[in-house]
Parts: sequence; C-alpha cells; structure tokens
Amino acid sequence: MQILVLAPYPPYPPRGGGALRIFHLLRILAQHHRVTLLTFAPDAAAAQALSSLRDWLELHIVMGPPHRSLRQRAFTTLVSPLPDMALRNASPAYVTTLNNLLVSGQFDVVLAESIEMAPYLIQAQRHGLRTTLDEFNAEYLLQRRAAINDLRHVFRPKALVGGVYSLIQWLKLAAFERHILQTVDRVLVVSAEDEAALRRLAPRACLHLVPNGVDCTYFAPPVEAPHPTNDLVFVGTLDYRPNVDAVLWFVHEVFPLVKRMHPALRLRLIGRRPHRSLLSLHDDRHIVVTGEVADTRPVLAEAAAVVIPMRIGGGSRLKLLEALAMATPIVSTSLGAEGIPGLRNEEHLLLADTPSAFAHAVSRLVTDRTLAQHLGRNGRLFVCAGYDWSQIAARLEAAIRW
Repeated sequence: MQILVLAPYPPYPPRGGGALRIFHLLRILAQHHRVTLLTFAPDAAAAQALSSLRDWLELHIVMGPPHRSLRQRAFTTLVSPLPDMALRNASPAYVTTLNNLLVSGQFDVVLAESIEMAPYLIQAQRHGLRTTLDEFNAEYLLQRRAAINDLRHVFRPKALVGGVYSLIQWLKLAAFERHILQTVDRVLVVSAEDEAALRRLAPRACLHLVPNGVDCTYFAPPVEAPHPTNDLVFVGTLDYRPNVDAVLWFVHEVFPLVKRMHPALRLRLIGRRPHRSLLSLHDDRHIVVTGEVADTRPVLAEAAAVVIPMRIGGGSRLKLLEALAMATPIVSTSLGAEGIPGLRNEEHLLLADTPSAFAHAVSRLVTDRTLAQHLGRNGRLFVCAGYDWSQIAARLEAAIRW
C-alpha cells in the first residue's frame, strides 16, 4: 500500500508523546508499505533533523504552521464555530503541498495524526481517497475535564478564565469531533476509555484500538542497578496544560506533606518548554526544573520514584509506559494510569488520588525499597508483555488495511 501521513509537527527526534507515537507508527508502516510523510517544521534546524527519515520514507516539509497570537486565538474562540485545535495548523502552504501530492501520487490511504490535522482529510476525500484519523485523545473529554477542574476555583481569576475557555472549547470540540468521526472512513484510538467517549459522540463511527507503546529494548533498566537518588521525577512536555496542572497540584498539595516525612527528597521536572509557572518553582534545592534531556533513561534508572499526578487528560501516557519499562517505581493518580487495562494498584505501581494518599504512597516507595523493586520488576514484565511497539504493529496493520 501507498500511505500518505499528515503530521502537525516533526516526529523526529521522537520527543514528547505525540512525536513518539507518530515516529513509531511511521516506522511500523514503512516496514511493509510505501510511506510518504508531509509534516510541518517550525524552523530550519527542525527540518534538518528530519532528514534521517529519508532513508525509509518519502519526506515533504512545510515550514510552519503560521503563528497565531493570543489575541487571534481569543477572537476565534469568541466568533468561530470551530475549536482552537481545528484552526491551529491552518496553512495555505500546507494546502498547496498536500494538493500537489494528492494529484501526483497514487495513495491508497491518507492518515492524519491528531485532530489538529483532521481538516486536511476533507481535502483528501475530495480526491476520492480513503481517510484515517489517529486520535491521540478524546479531545472534547480532555477539555471537559479541564473545564470542570478550573471552574471549581471560580474565585481565582486565572482559573476562571481557563475554565471558561475550556468550557467553550469542550462544546466546540464535541461538535467538531462528532462531525469528523462521521466523515472520515476510520479512526484510530489509543484506549478503550477514549473509544467509549468517542462512541458516545458518533455511535456508528469506525473505531480501531491501536494503543500507545514503548520500545522495551531501548527502555530497559541497566544491568548494574544504580543506587537510587533522592529525586522524585516528573517527565513530560512542560507547557502542556494537563502536565502543568499536575505539577502545580503536586507541588502545592502533595510535596509539602512528602517533605515533612522525607526532608531530603527533591522534585525534578524533565521535559521540553517549561511553562513560566513551573520555571518559577525552581530553587535548585527542593525543586529542580531540568528541562529537556537527550536521554531520560539515566534519570528514570536513578529516580527514587516517578510521580504522575495527572488530574486532566485522556488517552494513555507514554511517560508511564517508559517508566514501567525502566522498572522505575511509580506513584500515579487513577487518571494518570487510565487507558492501560490490566495495570493494577499494589502490583505494578501505587495509585493515589488525594494529597495525603499520594504523599503516603511516595513515602512507602522511599522507605521500603523491597516494595519499590518488586513493583518495578512487575511493571516491566507487564508492559513488555503487552505494550511493546512490536506487538502493536499487528493492530496497526489490521486497522490500516481494508
């Protein structure tokens, strides 16, 4: 088959959840199909970094997407019927390049990565091509959770503004996702929870579960396990709203309780583009905002524990899968571990949803290293048995062929 993949940002280097998923799906598809990738790149350095993909696929790059100011986003939030995500990657240059490819190529399927690229599938359908959307999240559900979370704090101006914005986006996304689900030929979803949420919007949509995965060969604990540091580690894109919310909740509600029991522990934040609200937390003693690192494996191998205090979100967490593969002990909220069936509290990780329970779970892992190691071993066995990308390949093949 000849497959055209539309990406909203560079999938290489594969850093961040979306880029990781796109990269591994591309790698799987390129083993048995002719793959063409049309992707945005924000600058010349990002475009140059993509060049290594030319060894196994045909690559086309459009610089962008065009910058949208906060004022423009606020205006469209008020006047456009479309959600912000449907407008985020609007680009005349991308439209032109896509049209040229559709006219000159003999594609069997056009696969759009994330709801941001869904509008371009309409263009592909005008050429009579089969279309597939890869939904990273049930986006309307994510915004619904964000709205409910923020509107609980109506007396905080920033929370009120964020809640109103999420409420508007929730309603717009529900309508937009329903339309897309009823329009495209197939939709890939990453979890059973997302599948159920999207089914509520469009009962007749053709949905296929293709979960997120992890490379268990690459993410593997070292043979000589290092002595754990005093670091509690959070890994994720640090300007992504659910991650920012998770870190702020942990810092303000959970970490003070942890510090009373274990004064030597510190929190280390790993990830791209730290939001200013997170940068302001850095004190170089108790909280360290490291930012992006080229390789997270040494950090995960040495961590006292990984914390995943998510309160907003959907899909499934690639950072959770990677920590499990590294046999790192984990404390997560129930929402942070959502989307991975079979993952069990007290067997593979610890789950806690209140500040006191979360702090107590962290303390258990720090003081009982036998428990921490037991959970780490079980977690790796679990994730490598069912979530290695090599096992997900068959699901992707079944979903993409028809």
